[in-house]
Amino acid sequence: MRLVELELLSSFKLRHSVNMAGTVANKCLSPLAFLTRRLSAPEFITQCCYHKKVVDHYENPRNVGTLDKNSKKVGTGLVGAPACGDVMKLQIEVDDNGKIVDARFKTFGCGSAIASSSLATEWVKGKSVDEALTIKNTDIAKELSLPPVKLHCSMLAEDAIKAALADYRLKQHDNQQEAASASN
Repeated sequence: MRLVELELLSSFKLRHSVNMAGTVANKCLSPLAFLTRRLSAPEFITQCCYHKKVVDHYENPRNVGTLDKNSKKVGTGLVGAPACGDVMKLQIEVDDNGKIVDARFKTFGCGSAIASSSLATEWVKGKSVDEALTIKNTDIAKELSLPPVKLHCSMLAEDAIKAALADYRLKQHDNQQEAASASN
């Protein structure tokens, strides 16, 4: 008796096909067979464990790229999580009225980290600097339906927003000091 294939049916039931002299027997999968299937098919894990919003942001990330880090209107936040190896760079561009008009990100990490940073850039656009500070990791995690093991990704996104806003405010403070010293 030889194991020929394991396949995923449209009803998400797994069928175990065994070939012996042209006969096929359907059996329930043992946990070990399911584990073997999961290890050999990462796309099955993605469909099984990640929410469709995470997959959407991962496959179609919004606002990927960079802004001019030397511009006085751009704040850059670079944060990382050494435990898991995720690194997130998030940049915001603020207009003269204090409204965030653009946001970009580059993230090295898992799908949840990429999705969290993509969502964060969408959410900060159009907000004032103070409003953007109200974005919490719990809101990001809830929107993306992140499992508990991936909550650090949403925390990283919140930290990146705060770091970008802090960098922007520091540039504005330095800009005001330069203007004051130039007028003296």
